[in-house]
Amino acid sequence: MSIPRRYVAVLVVAVLAVLVGALGPLALDAVANPSAKDKIAADPPPALFESATVAPLESRVAAQTPRAHALMRQWWRDHGRARHDAAFTAWLKQTLPGPPSHAERTAEVGDVQQLAATRTAAGVRASTWLEAHGKKDVWKLYAHDQAELLPAAAGDARKQSVKDLLSLSKTVADALGTRYRQSAPYVLHPALRPDHVVASGQVCPCSYPSRHAAAAAAATTYLSAREPHRAADYRWMASQVDWSRVYMAGHVSSDITAGALLGDLIGEYFSVTRQG
Repeated sequence: MSIPRRYVAVLVVAVLAVLVGALGPLALDAVANPSAKDKIAADPPPALFESATVAPLESRVAAQTPRAHALMRQWWRDHGRARHDAAFTAWLKQTLPGPPSHAERTAEVGDVQQLAATRTAAGVRASTWLEAHGKKDVWKLYAHDQAELLPAAAGDARKQSVKDLLSLSKTVADALGTRYRQSAPYVLHPALRPDHVVASGQVCPCSYPSRHAAAAAAATTYLSAREPHRAADYRWMASQVDWSRVYMAGHVSSDITAGALLGDLIGEYFSVTRQG
């Protein structure tokens, strides 16, 4: 005996209603809070900068690593290898050096102005993508890639550690930015970023230290400690992020190196105190 079509239609609608009721919240959450993987899949990277282009700034960033090791030796000596997040956060705010002199920073702003005159459409596309995804998304995606090869609990711990260190790097960089109130180059010279509105008398966004550079260095240090064979890839991406911030007049080079020093400190701390 065949089932009347109207009953079949009612059954299909009922099944769909159950599925929507069960999966709807998950689907809505995925739309409202897309993962780093989803964000980058929806906005894949354009061609990025040549290695030779970013190399001079990258060498200055690399010089921060031994400085970070020396400072962290003081921390380990005084606090041991245990986790003391609140004390470490306070120590970071006290330890990171302040910005260079006004004369030095003015010279760096002049360098940014000269660089801006050489911008290309391809460079702007690369910088725009790196500005959007280089603070969190690329590092969360790298952590996701590492976690895929681990047992579930260890993978989740690794992803959480990267999420936590990115949060800490932002917290400390924001606090220091408020303390030092160094205006971004495009705030001092609005013509450097016609796409940004700079109000009369505006001082910040404050650019010392760079949040992007801090996040990149922290994630690079931590992820490289977990998978040393991929360290070159992480350093390459960090160099791209760092260069993009100077290229688009968001920072001067000392903002980047200070952010890298901050990030190296955070990355080493997490490498030791997190099991992920």
